[in-house]
Amino acid sequence: MPWLPEDFVHPLRVPLPGGAHHLRPIAGSDTDLDYPAVMGSRERLWAIYGEAWGWPPATMTYEQDLADLERHARETEAHESFNYALFDAAGTALAGCVYIDPPEKAGADAEISWWLVDELAGTGLQAALDAFVPRWIAEQWPFRRPRYVGRDLSWQEWLALPDAD
Repeated sequence: MPWLPEDFVHPLRVPLPGGAHHLRPIAGSDTDLDYPAVMGSRERLWAIYGEAWGWPPATMTYEQDLADLERHARETEAHESFNYALFDAAGTALAGCVYIDPPEKAGADAEISWWLVDELAGTGLQAALDAFVPRWIAEQWPFRRPRYVGRDLSWQEWLALPDAD
């Protein structure tokens, strides 16, 4: 059984309520914005994703980030997984990312997580994104059992789950 219906069309631009930010699939051309966002928040991001994904490594170069974003873009086009970057209204600042992935662990049909840069963590934008993502997934994506890793369960709990078949 495929992860997504063959006729599924992923959203290309998703405004957050209030209009000050929007999501869109990340591209290699976003590296100039992504690299400083990731590396500027690297320690906190490593605390979230490091054990599970080994990301972001302390030694990540601009070129490695570019290659990673190009891979994400290919995976999005192939509907293998999705990385949506969160941008300000003008598209000139990357504030974070939302990941929508096929399940690695049993018991879900998608695994979703997200982050914001350090300076926006714990702000009203964080609260808005935390409320928005589950609603967006429920309304626009074909999942019946999405798992919000780091929200529904901790990353440690997720790591302890059995692998998906």
